[in-house]
Amino acid sequence: MIGRLMATHHFNDRALDRRSRRGIPYEVASGFAEEATVALNWCLTGFAAVTGKITLGGMTQYTQSITNLIQNFRRVWECMVTLWFNADYLERYFEFLDTPSQMKKGCLPVEKRADDEYKIIFDHVSFRYPGSDTYALKDINLEFRIGEKMAVVGMNGSGKSTFIKLLCRLYDPTEGTITMNGIDIRRYDYQEYMSLFSVVFQDFQLFSFTLGENVAVSEDYQEEAVRDALGKAGMEEFLENHGNSLSTVLYRDFDKDGVEVSGGEAQKIALARAVCKGAPFVLLDEPTAALDPRAEYEIYKRFNDLVADRTTVYISHRMSSCRFCGDIAVFHEGRVVQRGSHESLMQETNGKYYELWTAQAQYYSEEASETIAG
Repeated sequence: MIGRLMATHHFNDRALDRRSRRGIPYEVASGFAEEATVALNWCLTGFAAVTGKITLGGMTQYTQSITNLIQNFRRVWECMVTLWFNADYLERYFEFLDTPSQMKKGCLPVEKRADDEYKIIFDHVSFRYPGSDTYALKDINLEFRIGEKMAVVGMNGSGKSTFIKLLCRLYDPTEGTITMNGIDIRRYDYQEYMSLFSVVFQDFQLFSFTLGENVAVSEDYQEEAVRDALGKAGMEEFLENHGNSLSTVLYRDFDKDGVEVSGGEAQKIALARAVCKGAPFVLLDEPTAALDPRAEYEIYKRFNDLVADRTTVYISHRMSSCRFCGDIAVFHEGRVVQRGSHESLMQETNGKYYELWTAQAQYYSEEASETIAG
């Protein structure tokens, strides 16, 4: 591991390594000058003490003061060198941030519909990640309209999260097209298209700002809308415990009185953020993974209020969470192998959905039996 790390460092930082080598003579000269100055200082103060011009205590005081002065000059020089090196790192960092996207960005404005009637179709969509020869998704054909609630289930690596990333245009399809109201989504203005989605990924992030700013993702927000979103996400008790204040600072990075939220509370805040945005599409990737069973049940119970009449795509490994969605898409090895309601899919006893459902149900049944027996 160390060998691979050093090889990677050498590959990425050859220019900085060359600068380091050029700085060696200056470092040697600086160290030599410092030691020579300290030695000269001792000689001069020692001679002054011997000749009676200063006392032995004065010699020690002068020597230590000058030595400290020289060392501080050395530290200033080291800081200057560090800034010099960091400037190169920052230059490369900003160069990376300014790398232009290779994704096609159209210029068509997204139609502002009063009825939010948007229909999205996946038409024979396949996708491979850059540098991979294996398809993460293969020949996906799906259609959904505003107001529909779809659950996407499947084993790890079946392509569920990739499906969401394509829908959000974090990637473009390798093959096939994704259309919205009959138009290829790549033709739409990128920012306008992205504004249609509220997304909660598995790796969401909260910031060391106030609770209100985290939910609204803005310094200026309507308190009523933020409180309503937090209430729908089940954060009433958290608000009551902190004085019903949206000014409660999360974490202690910038405020010693900040509140450290639990994983479940953070997930609820992320859900509230998605609700508060008010976008016509809500995409939830394992939104209740960090919640305890009771909190998860409460979220499911109020799910319709949470997303209202917006289109919702819900990804989960917990099969029980599919029951409140009338439409379920089953992914397996990058393909959609089944689609339908829970009842209809359970009738296909040879299907993947039945296999996944019974596997989890058997585990819970055994666990419940053991608990009762104990």
